[in-house]
Amino acid sequence: MVGVAGCLAKEEHERKTPAKVTKQEEEDEIPLFYSDLMPLLLEYIDLYLIHWPFTVKPGKGGRPFAEEDLMPMDFKSVWAAMEECQRLGLAKFIGVSNFSCKKLQNLISSSTIPPAVNQVEMSPIWQQKKLRDFCKANGIVVTAFSPLGAKGGAPAMLWRMKFSWRLQKQGGRLLLSYNKERLKENLQIFDWELSEDDCKKISETKQHGMMLKEEFISARGPYNSIEELWDGEL
Repeated sequence: MVGVAGCLAKEEHERKTPAKVTKQEEEDEIPLFYSDLMPLLLEYIDLYLIHWPFTVKPGKGGRPFAEEDLMPMDFKSVWAAMEECQRLGLAKFIGVSNFSCKKLQNLISSSTIPPAVNQVEMSPIWQQKKLRDFCKANGIVVTAFSPLGAKGGAPAMLWRMKFSWRLQKQGGRLLLSYNKERLKENLQIFDWELSEDDCKKISETKQHGMMLKEEFISARGPYNSIEELWDGEL
């Protein structure tokens, strides 16, 4: 599943584009890539992602998806075309989003260029330790979306605590904001640290994913249950 995500001026931000969600084969991927790139008036992007591990029928790209439109993705052929995008200089790096350890292992086993990134939901209440350990062992950078939870309502200290935990224990880069003032606030986190006791308490937090995506589950689609979508890694 691939679609355009926040792409800003080269001198200010990384340019990141997930691939189109509509049905993809290897011969479709590079033309689809150009269709994403041209409206942005860019010669290349920094990071090109498979957004979700499934696809939908051509012309059915709008959400919510009908059950009959959800289809399995041919990972091997789509990834081969994404590798070609990188070889052609159209993308500096290629990666995935919302991939389990099992899906990553299958992709690595059949690829020439391994994914550089796996972007997933991750926060103190959904820490993804097994996935983080797998990615670290295979040289894949884990980036988190919604690492601080939804906007609004979080006290400043709680916000700083979440951010500090993510930096101290998990590394990687946080894709947080395109607002310059918020970016400045984010940089202020480096003047303090959580104690080991604080980190231990956070690691013991009851875990609950907020974006498991029941909407992608269908008896007529590639995944019949949440457990199948995430390969039981919940």
